[in-house]
Amino acid sequence: MHTNVATNHTKTEILQLLLQLALSSGGSFAIWRKPKSNTVEIVLDETANPFKVDLSIEELEPGFIVHPFADQVDKKAYFIKASKYFSFEIDKPIATDELPEWAKIQLNNQEKLSPAEIRELLINQTLVSKIKTSKLSEQKDHFTQLVKEGIKAIQQNLLEKVVPARTKTISIPPNFNLSCTLLKLMDSYPNAFINFFHLPHVGTWIGASPETLIETKGDTFYTMSLAGTQIAIGDNPLKSAAWTQKEIEEQALVSRYIVSCFKKIRLREYEEHGPKTVLAGNLLHLRSDFKINMQETGFPELGSIMLGLLHPTSAVCGMPRGEAHDFLQEFEGFDRSFYSGFLGPVNIQGSTSIYVNLRTASLHDNEATLYAGAGVTEDSDPEKEWEETELKCQIIGKFIQNPSA
Repeated sequence: MHTNVATNHTKTEILQLLLQLALSSGGSFAIWRKPKSNTVEIVLDETANPFKVDLSIEELEPGFIVHPFADQVDKKAYFIKASKYFSFEIDKPIATDELPEWAKIQLNNQEKLSPAEIRELLINQTLVSKIKTSKLSEQKDHFTQLVKEGIKAIQQNLLEKVVPARTKTISIPPNFNLSCTLLKLMDSYPNAFINFFHLPHVGTWIGASPETLIETKGDTFYTMSLAGTQIAIGDNPLKSAAWTQKEIEEQALVSRYIVSCFKKIRLREYEEHGPKTVLAGNLLHLRSDFKINMQETGFPELGSIMLGLLHPTSAVCGMPRGEAHDFLQEFEGFDRSFYSGFLGPVNIQGSTSIYVNLRTASLHDNEATLYAGAGVTEDSDPEKEWEETELKCQIIGKFIQNPSA
């Protein structure tokens, strides 16, 4: 970028500078923008080896948490400590003076890299963190068969709902510009949690999640149930949306699951609003919102408690949870890794916001692996479920393949 004399930087330049510093540090980092926010935030931990923490989030120092879909033996999550933290408003130019001292010092000692050089740096970093997916998970026949197996298990009353997933691998084009891609995602999906994180030797992911898993700020706890999918059509898609019984029931299952978690811990006082139609990218979903005052109900650690109870939610796994999880382990045929796990900032600026890792892609070598799933109930049509996953893959895929999409 060309800022030789001026001290003001555009948002693209600032993001490129931060990506350059983070990628060349050899450490772990995360960049994100919360839904309905103009603030871009970054945490950087220059320690070469990523480390894991227990899920007692109230006790964690500020940082960014990343947990895979499958429950590992150690029940722990990766954690990027906010050794270095910076935030900036996306709609305001930033003067060099406004950068944190650590960024100024490093920038003085480094030549500014071009977007192509940052891409090179990124690709070199991801060579050692290749995500293992099987070729099966790419195939349409395998996925539609998976849906049929799910329907059969539901008809036999073994499951109420199951959420099989698949992958799609695309190449990262030579003109791929990471900062432009992130900014385009932020611009296109104002209601999503836009994120990029890099854990050396573990994984490098980019995403635009529509689903909050848990949020705590002050005394307030918040969660949502999100399910049902259709394409947004027309000038006012929120008004013209019509939902089938299958989609309404699918979303109601998720809401009932959240309420059953409250009952499990004898929490009786909560607010529930919805379901209402919401827009996420070019897709519509049904959403209900749940709010609780942790002080009044006597649950100061509700964030950690609900994280343990909710993950993996019925929206990414199925119902009953144990049986759906076992079904997926048996038939799905690939490791989801961080897809449909959870991620987000913890104890930063007085709040914790953790999201389900949806509409996401892992970057490795010169490729991006896109992940998508579809909720299967007794009324599902395998062909339609495949089409739904195609639409979900496009949400991130089109911005990777064409940064100016």
